[in-house]
Amino acid sequence: MRVYVPLTLPGLAEAHKTGELGSDHFVAYGVTPALREWYVSDDIEELEYAALSRAALASLRLLAADPDAERRRVVVAVDVADGAAAADPDRGLDPAALGEVTVTGPVPLAKAAAVHVDAGDAEEDVTAAAAALEAADAGDDDAQFVVDGAEDHELLWYATQEIPALVDRA
Repeated sequence: MRVYVPLTLPGLAEAHKTGELGSDHFVAYGVTPALREWYVSDDIEELEYAALSRAALASLRLLAADPDAERRRVVVAVDVADGAAAADPDRGLDPAALGEVTVTGPVPLAKAAAVHVDAGDAEEDVTAAAAALEAADAGDDDAQFVVDGAEDHELLWYATQEIPALVDRA
């Protein structure tokens, strides 16, 4: 199963240093039954993009919690054994948990297929979105508009061989 692990650049630097993503159990995003039902598509590429987008939002939450991290969302795409990632059936259709899976880990970073990172021109919008996240969660429509502005930026695709160059800036 392909899962998308939300990180920050410092988190990616730590994974690069240790060679592992996560710890015993960590949250990632994948194509779950609830995500399929919500997205209403059978196209696996569209569903994986939806899971990637959910992970990008989770990365934004990590940035909101770490004011010192560079304001770029980071998502690592990695393939894990089907039994290594499971959705919580109790949170099935909770909108906040769509696509969320718990990965039994750690997972070697060497198994990563790619890394997705915001371009530099996204930093201003990502910074504003991270600052507006709490208000958006509380139902503020204007704050949600700001958060949605970060989603207007496509994450760039990087090969795993490019991780050292990405983390040099972290």
